[in-house]
Amino acid sequence: MNIVKFVLVCSILTVYVTPLFAHHSAAAYDTQKQVTVTGAVTQYRFANPHVYLTLQSKNSAGSTTLLQVEAGAASVLNPLGFKKDSLAIGDMVTIKGNPSKNNPDGSVLGLELYKGDGTYYPLNIGSRGVYVPGNETATSIAGTWFSPRTEFNGFLNGVGKWPVTEKGKVAMSHVDPKATTQKDCIPIGAPALMFYPVANTITIERDRVFMKVDWLDSERTIYLDGRKHPAASQTFLQGHSIGHWEGNTLVVETTNFKEHPMGFSAALPSSSQKRLTERFRLSPDRKNLIYSGVVEDPVYLTRAVEWSGQWQYRPNMPHSNEKCDLEVARRFLKE
Repeated sequence: MNIVKFVLVCSILTVYVTPLFAHHSAAAYDTQKQVTVTGAVTQYRFANPHVYLTLQSKNSAGSTTLLQVEAGAASVLNPLGFKKDSLAIGDMVTIKGNPSKNNPDGSVLGLELYKGDGTYYPLNIGSRGVYVPGNETATSIAGTWFSPRTEFNGFLNGVGKWPVTEKGKVAMSHVDPKATTQKDCIPIGAPALMFYPVANTITIERDRVFMKVDWLDSERTIYLDGRKHPAASQTFLQGHSIGHWEGNTLVVETTNFKEHPMGFSAALPSSSQKRLTERFRLSPDRKNLIYSGVVEDPVYLTRAVEWSGQWQYRPNMPHSNEKCDLEVARRFLKE
């Protein structure tokens, strides 16, 4: 099998970003350099929270070697156009990415993948997607929705400017990437969870609404049957939600949250006193869902904070259906 020489391109990378909140930081990689490597796929694992593949290639010294490529999460790459069957063992591919600081010939953070016929696939949350928007319109908030990365980034950048208490300031000034709860397959808290750039399917029933977020097996149930919240001693990862309709707008009140080290963002925790009020409604053109709300948490916030964002209607977008793999989630700790 002909294996093309490994080529190192030293250039400043300005297009791609691997944010801390996506899972862990890209600190192990030199994001100021970009490499291009061509080789045969010898191993391939489509998983959450990261996709990994191994190429048989040649390093900068001309020796045949195995190169590990770390890519984004299956759930995140899925909406961008990289599916489980996009790649197979034996495929010849060319990958652009950032080299490892400690082992540049052995590990790369993948950004772009090109197959032999020129077909392009994204490998990173910040990579160019291949999805082409259609003209589908929704009749209600039911269906599958997608929060673009710009909305996700916008929300989390906003969290960085929230009015936090002294306890919140201390937490935000001592962030350890290796302490992420996602290494234990525990997702970030709502409302940040709802902005994750993954498939989010809403199902409406007579007495409840289900929300399935394709990120670390996240599901929410909003009860519409008039029940009250349980005793404060009963807490849940994503809280306990009750709701009602105001016309075509779903209004949700959520309390009874567990304390969460990443309750608001990778840097800002939340307490059991967190209280969330959300509103879900269609945009006038019925192509987007407007997601807005107010959140309170006297332990970490000095006052209530409002937010608003939009999700795109993607009725034909499948979920990745990949469970979080603990071995994959913790792999970066060894690296």
